[in-house]
Amino acid sequence: MISQQAFDAVTAMFHRVSGIQLTTAKRALVTGRLQKLAQARGIGNVDRYVEMLLDENDPDELVRVVDKLTTNETYFFREPEHFEFLARMLGRRSGSQPPFRVWSAASSSGEEAYSIAMLLADHLGPRGWEVVGTDLSTAMVDAARRALYPLERARQMPQAYLKRYCLRGMGEYEGQLLISRDLRANVRFTGANLMESLPDLGTFDVIFLRNVLIYFDPPAKEAIAGRVIGKLKRDGYLFTGHAESLTATRLPLRSVQPAVYELA
Repeated sequence: MISQQAFDAVTAMFHRVSGIQLTTAKRALVTGRLQKLAQARGIGNVDRYVEMLLDENDPDELVRVVDKLTTNETYFFREPEHFEFLARMLGRRSGSQPPFRVWSAASSSGEEAYSIAMLLADHLGPRGWEVVGTDLSTAMVDAARRALYPLERARQMPQAYLKRYCLRGMGEYEGQLLISRDLRANVRFTGANLMESLPDLGTFDVIFLRNVLIYFDPPAKEAIAGRVIGKLKRDGYLFTGHAESLTATRLPLRSVQPAVYELA
């Protein structure tokens, strides 16, 4: 197990870079993930790895640490109430409107972004929409672009979508699925740190900012949400995780239903 001193040092550094505060309850998780990085460098002790990390201040190694500590397993069509809301939005949309754009602002390995894309393709057809996924972790952005997933993560995916938009793996890819090339054509991924100035992504009809604000203190949470809604169209919607709330903030948002907001 990582020492308290090393844990405090590495989590303070991680907080400066990402804005995410890891509590002592995450000590075992931090130990396990840093142990893998230590072994890759031929270091058998996590504390010595942390010492090396702080002494060398290697930006590439820091990226690897951030990648490891921000990696969270997700799955397709998580929190289905949001997809039901989005489907109702799409049902009211006329074909003459500009392209419908959705931002998955903490896209992790891409399951959320591709879930959104399946729904858009189903309701709007193969054109006239775009999904953008961003994440702090470069490893997660790379994984999202590969679009190859364990079949288990599709446990909540409608069977019709599994057949229409996914290819089942065979041979060495048994038990995996690949998102179809046609669907991937309208989905793009890039890196972004929500604690910093955002890249030029354009504006969006819907923004998914789910299950990320819980990691931040109230001032950081409000700052992140403020930057994000700067990318929201006037009649657009922001989705947060169901365990998150923005009602106590000073942001110009009005609650529409649990975890769904519009600009006030």
